[in-house]
Amino acid sequence: MHGEQRAGSGRRGWFCMPGASLASPGSSRSAFLKKEIKGGRENQVWYLKISKLALAFAIIRSKPPGKSCKEYTEHLAKTVSERDFGWKSKVEVLEAEVLRLRQELLLNKVCPRFCLENGKPDASAEALLGQERVNPVSYSSQLEDSGCDVSNDYAFDSLGTASDFHQSEQNVNTSKPWLEMVPPLNLCCTSKKEFLTAPVQFLQHLLEIRRLSEGGVLQADFTELENDSFTVCNSLSQLLDGLTVFYNSPKFPVSNFVTEAVSVLISLVTDTKLSNHVLKKCFKKLEEFKKSLIQIILRNSSVNRFQALHAVSHTLVLLGKNNILRNSLISLLLSEVRQFAEQLLQAHQIQAMYDITQYENIFPLCMMLEQLLQNETEESNISSSDYDGEEKVKFLRNLDQIILHLSDEFPLFSLYLWRVSVLLNSAQIQID
Repeated sequence: MHGEQRAGSGRRGWFCMPGASLASPGSSRSAFLKKEIKGGRENQVWYLKISKLALAFAIIRSKPPGKSCKEYTEHLAKTVSERDFGWKSKVEVLEAEVLRLRQELLLNKVCPRFCLENGKPDASAEALLGQERVNPVSYSSQLEDSGCDVSNDYAFDSLGTASDFHQSEQNVNTSKPWLEMVPPLNLCCTSKKEFLTAPVQFLQHLLEIRRLSEGGVLQADFTELENDSFTVCNSLSQLLDGLTVFYNSPKFPVSNFVTEAVSVLISLVTDTKLSNHVLKKCFKKLEEFKKSLIQIILRNSSVNRFQALHAVSHTLVLLGKNNILRNSLISLLLSEVRQFAEQLLQAHQIQAMYDITQYENIFPLCMMLEQLLQNETEESNISSSDYDGEEKVKFLRNLDQIILHLSDEFPLFSLYLWRVSVLLNSAQIQID
């Protein structure tokens, strides 16, 4: 009894002890696992240190005479990096070859009778080509038919400058059908120019099949694009990435292959049939491309940047020829202009410094916004879905006060804000 009382009193004391924690098999197992994990990490750190030490000793012992340890280490690091670069290059070449084969297979599925070897259709297309020789259709008119004006006299009116993208069209021989101008499909590329040219050639063939199918010469099944969206999206992504690289460090005059790349891109997104397939699968990539171009405009701080800004702006306006892309582009521009206006107002109220470069770069955005809204209001089929209500409401919310406070110090910017607000309100009136 005495022993039982002592045990019972011990249990009561164990339960009632303040601050004591109840130990359980689960908690013990958890503590054991944590200890094991901690020990494993310590072992990894220890092995890493030992490995580094062993590598250092190996370098010192194998160091050739006449070279310091630092020089020899740098030489070994360069050798290893060159090997890695060589493997990466081989992988890129193999990936390009895989994409080329997928593109050929896709074009063959869309239109089996389309010949890829020499860039011409088979004999059954000669009738249409003969008609084209009698009534030649230039490369420019083909793009105009699909909603893209690439004539040399095309001007970006609100910028007051002619486009730099279409100078090469003067050299186009209109006596040849467009299909004969399209180079053979050869997409295994190494240089930056070929990286941009490769997707352009594939998309040109796709556009040509679309044109010939409309003429009734070839039969094409464009539902195959849905079954292999990866190939089209990958090709378009390469094209957009190549243009982004060019616009980040442009060289003027614009080369012919960049001109052609822009023309093909606009033809693709404005084609009534192909644009549906492209936007369905590649809309996110196109949105990223537009955002990248806008940031290129805003962040460009070079002295002679205005020609480059005009080129980027012109491409964005051409993308706006597609209604869906135009709506999202208007929203992006409204957001950027509104944020800058609010930042400028805040700096003006507290008499703080503001970024003069960003102030100068905001004007191409205002001009694009005005151009796109004018195009929007001139169309007869305006609907309430043509404007992003949230961005429009945010833009117009305190705009009158912003214009009132900035008009004396920044009259030109205030004028652009007012003109944009007039276009937004007039569009709303037409909708109502």
